Amino acid sequence: MTTASPGPHADQVRTLPDALRLRSEKQPDETAYVFLRDGEEPQSTLTYRELHDTATARAAVFATTGLSGTSAVLLYPSGLEFIRTLLGCMYGRVAGAPLQVPRRREGLRRLRRIADDAGTSTVLTTAETRDEMLDRFGGLPELAGLTLLATDAPEFTRAAVVRPPAPADPDPDPQDIALLQYTSGSTGDPKGVLVSHANFLANVAETDELWPCEPDGTVVNWLPLFHDMGMLFGVVMPLWAGIPSYLMAPDSFIRRPARWLEAISRFGGTHSAAPSFAYELCVRAAAEGKTEAVGDLSRWRVAANGAEPVRWGTVQSFTDAFARHGFRPRAMCPGYGLAENTLKATGDGPDREPAVLWLSAEALREGTVEITGETAENSLPLVSSGTTVSGTRVRIVDPRSRRACPPGRVGEIWVSGPCVAGGYLGRPEESEHTFRARVDGESDAAGYLRTGDLGFLSDSDLYVTGRVKDVIIRQGRNHYPQDIELSAERSVPGLHPNSTAAFSVDDGTRERLVVVVEADGRVLKSTGVEALRDCVRRAVHDDHRLPAEEILVVRRGALPKTSSGKIQRRACKKLYEEGGLPVSAAAPANAAGPGREA
Repeated sequence: MTTASPGPHADQVRTLPDALRLRSEKQPDETAYVFLRDGEEPQSTLTYRELHDTATARAAVFATTGLSGTSAVLLYPSGLEFIRTLLGCMYGRVAGAPLQVPRRREGLRRLRRIADDAGTSTVLTTAETRDEMLDRFGGLPELAGLTLLATDAPEFTRAAVVRPPAPADPDPDPQDIALLQYTSGSTGDPKGVLVSHANFLANVAETDELWPCEPDGTVVNWLPLFHDMGMLFGVVMPLWAGIPSYLMAPDSFIRRPARWLEAISRFGGTHSAAPSFAYELCVRAAAEGKTEAVGDLSRWRVAANGAEPVRWGTVQSFTDAFARHGFRPRAMCPGYGLAENTLKATGDGPDREPAVLWLSAEALREGTVEITGETAENSLPLVSSGTTVSGTRVRIVDPRSRRACPPGRVGEIWVSGPCVAGGYLGRPEESEHTFRARVDGESDAAGYLRTGDLGFLSDSDLYVTGRVKDVIIRQGRNHYPQDIELSAERSVPGLHPNSTAAFSVDDGTRERLVVVVEADGRVLKSTGVEALRDCVRRAVHDDHRLPAEEILVVRRGALPKTSSGKIQRRACKKLYEEGGLPVSAAAPANAAGPGREA
């Protein structure tokens, strides 16, 4: 039986290590984290006392080896060793840069770019990952000069035992950098966001205010822990609230999505988060009869839905499919956030059902908000991303003039408040432009974070419409790529969510719309490449009155995606321009593009 209380008081906790120290004193033997083998059976656990002891021991090693005050890459598979080392870095004043374990050469190049950008040659990892990295990439220049230090290796743990039980350096200050959160790097140039302890605590306090954990709370998380959403929900929020967190590897969910829901029902999950595509995969699993083992979901109070556009059809389908399991409509909580704001900026509270506006697609292309109705011709639904809480503020600003947009106009989403990070590491000019923007004609000493996302406010709710740089402009009208991609995905049965990328290219004479579609073997066999192209072309034209000048069909897994599963459109466009997309068949003669045949 947990004795946790909602978040600790500000006078007790100024950093995440303070939160852990408090939990280890108040709830020493209570379970903090559980890792589930294959997303099912508990494999390993950590109590607050065990986590505190192992984290401070690691911090002591970092202090005596000269790592304190520097940075290090954190290269961990899903598991509890990442949490031990993350907190050890925070205790020891090491700015950790979490990163996905690379499986291919491009991932290795990203590791090297991030290590160089962070100014470190130290890569903290597990013994198993270190050995796999050396076996796979040992002779490659990207690893040259990097030290792979296994924090779970016997020699490291022995060194930790003989060190003092606490770091020799002073405790971290709230303004110290707690994390270097590297952005997805869709352009091949990842940037390190400087997240302080104060940022973390402000964001988790706001998250707890919006989606209260309560003493009976339980988190279930499959998102990667190196990703901001997975780290906040899977590690930071449970620690702040003093509630247990059940973790599984992302692959366990992807291989069988029902595992996520089974874990929520089995362990009484109250809080769990995922992008929209994960809810859609669960709907498909239910339709295929693969969710019969899912039990009671009535304790699930907060099903946070973010990291990509929230689709109204998915919200409805998920709610309908799992109502018989006790899932309540108001538990679906769309939200909006980004690494530059630590994570959450807005969210829909669990006291109401998700809000949706039906808008004129024509007006939206003109940058105007015109509310119609579900039955109106050429209307589309847009799901609210909720409201701000506490000190966070959202403005809608014209990205060109930098003037505040009037009500009913789409503009760039600007954010201010205590969650906004300090900037990008080593990029003062870009940090000034992005993190300290000023609204023309107004004086605000702190400035605003320019998110690069487009949206509008309606009754204080934020509605996100797309990315500034991704908008496709035809005849003066804005077309949002996610809407085109959704039309393409729905054009052929069997296409997966997040399986298309739409972007515009300039061939020197005009702009052309390119749509790239991932299809697995079953779809290719049942539909055929040419028929699939025809279906996509018709759907895009019928829904948007746009000609798709080129449609490329690629095999599953060919589209570049972020760690949270979002399509990286600019990276896909770059591959297209370089001829690096492995198309499943040659493009027709009248639409030949740079893609190469597989």
